Amino acid sequence: MRTKNGLFLALALFAVFLVYLPHFHNAFHFDDIHTIVLNPHIREIRNVPRFFTDATLFSVLPSNRVYRPVVSASLALDYWMGDGLKTFYFHASTFLWFLVQLLLMYFLFRKLADMAHPDSRNWIAALLATLIYGIHPAMAETVNYVIQRADLYSTLGVVAGVLLYAGFPKQRKLGLYLLPVVLGVLSKPTALVFPLILFSYIFLFEESFRAAVKSCIPSLLATGALGWLVTKMNPPTFETGTVSAYAYRITQPLVALRYFCTFFAPSGLTADTDHIPVTGIWDDFAWVGFLFLTAIVLAAIASGKVREWRPVSFGLWWFLLALLPTAIFPLSEVENDHRMFFPFVGLVLSATWVIALLLYRTQFRKPLKIALAALCALELVILAAGTIQRNVVWRTSESLWRDVTEKSPRNGRGLMNYGLALIEKGDYQKAIVYLDKAKGASRNYALVEYNLGVAYGKLNQKAEAEKHFLQALKINPNDLAGRFLYARWLEENGRPDEAEVQAILSIEHNKDFIDPEYLLLRIYSKAFDWQKVRNLSASLLARFPSDSDATAYQLMALWNLQGPATSASSQWLFTPDNFLNVSALHYLAGNYEGSIAAAMEVLRLRPGAADAYNNIAAAERARGRWKEAEDAVNQALRFQPGLQKAKENLARIRARKKDSNAQ
Repeated sequence: MRTKNGLFLALALFAVFLVYLPHFHNAFHFDDIHTIVLNPHIREIRNVPRFFTDATLFSVLPSNRVYRPVVSASLALDYWMGDGLKTFYFHASTFLWFLVQLLLMYFLFRKLADMAHPDSRNWIAALLATLIYGIHPAMAETVNYVIQRADLYSTLGVVAGVLLYAGFPKQRKLGLYLLPVVLGVLSKPTALVFPLILFSYIFLFEESFRAAVKSCIPSLLATGALGWLVTKMNPPTFETGTVSAYAYRITQPLVALRYFCTFFAPSGLTADTDHIPVTGIWDDFAWVGFLFLTAIVLAAIASGKVREWRPVSFGLWWFLLALLPTAIFPLSEVENDHRMFFPFVGLVLSATWVIALLLYRTQFRKPLKIALAALCALELVILAAGTIQRNVVWRTSESLWRDVTEKSPRNGRGLMNYGLALIEKGDYQKAIVYLDKAKGASRNYALVEYNLGVAYGKLNQKAEAEKHFLQALKINPNDLAGRFLYARWLEENGRPDEAEVQAILSIEHNKDFIDPEYLLLRIYSKAFDWQKVRNLSASLLARFPSDSDATAYQLMALWNLQGPATSASSQWLFTPDNFLNVSALHYLAGNYEGSIAAAMEVLRLRPGAADAYNNIAAAERARGRWKEAEDAVNQALRFQPGLQKAKENLARIRARKKDSNAQ
């Protein structure tokens, strides 16, 4: 029997894997950008211990820095394993722990079912609950959103803590059940509700009220200490961004109702809501939310009085308690779909156990049982289809933010991000339309103005572009990302001195946002100011020794200042890979001769390097030397026939050559 159960559990987890198979190469989005993509600290594996002592390493944005060391450490490990920002490794890491959580949920649900109503069919109920949760579309909002693995880790910590407590009573005195909870809290403070959830379990399934309180004291002490630690470690620059704490809190019962309804009808999921706080209990049906909470509490109390119904009670209390942290502490949005991840563990238990008890109590004929099984299978297929669709939505920035603008049309941030995605796609006119809509939805939103400047700049409307950049500076001169966009535009338009000033101002306010330093390196290299390149790249390498771009610029500077006769201490720079990066950086700076020279150095050190030949081909193409370009790319394909970028380069060379001959 155990073998059979294990086989079905493995099949269920494999089904979840199949549903999420399309998501492993989905892009980074939204908060992933400032915590992962632009965050230089996760690029250094040596920083793992520092994440536990310095919360400023969490993000390049001071207002978003919080103490979540386990999350930051996991990101650094993913970066190290993937040797860069390869989304597959980040998604695979998140998904692995998602499967672990599902496995532990199954054993927890089975344990609770057996304690409430021993029955040989309980494994089916536990398996069904686990599978529903695993393929529910609302879970895709967390599984796809890399930085929100914080919700997954904290939820996993609570699930593991309750399971260890319930499943291994003889080891409780050792306090081992608290270890996953500690890791959960260090991932996201929502796990601090663990003592309340643990109390619900003990009171419903094991002991009296007074004994349950006593049994929860160790977890209260542990989470109390952790709560104090998190509060102390959070930097003073952290901002929630909320306007009215009162309005936020009285909106939360209505939000809880929306979440509850979403469990049973998961439509309208969006990465960024446009719902706003209500202004009073009698506005926008906020009072309905309070009636709903009252009904849920009464249902939890009533079901807790009958032993076989106690899994329903426990699940309802879990649902309510898991919502408590984000209901009490005001955040910038009144609701987020990824916040359903934690409370739905309890809700899926309650809903599934109600169905199980009804089936246990009723004797159905075989045809009706087959019909019910078919109906259940159909529901699972519908849920799986919804999750697959959400995975597709999360694939690119364009698909995600287009979905947001359709479902949250009043969200200025969503409109702006869709406009930004259109800029990246090259559809500048359409981008301006959405950025103007964002401007109307968000007054004094400096970043909208900065991105309008970028869009008009791409259309070569220089006066209009600069007007928006200057307006943005008036609104918020401390928007470091925006000031960098202006600096980059200035450099692209032949105004390097002004670009240098703006880049330096950006660096002075935030040394963790290093894109302005890369811009300065490009400015200095274009001006052949190799001493400045050497000094700045050395400064970067002192802080981030693994930075490949800084390494390439350092090599570029040394090569131009000293040539091959460089000191022995710098010989570690002279590798084929570093010269290949130098070649690419020269190409981006428009120094095609330098790009070719660096690529030739790669070939000297590594004869037959296809990437080097491809770089030569690209540089020769840019210089309009079609024969030399075609010869070089053919060499690349001779040494590596499957090199896709060489094939694409050859197609571009032939197209440009044809156009040139036609003229």
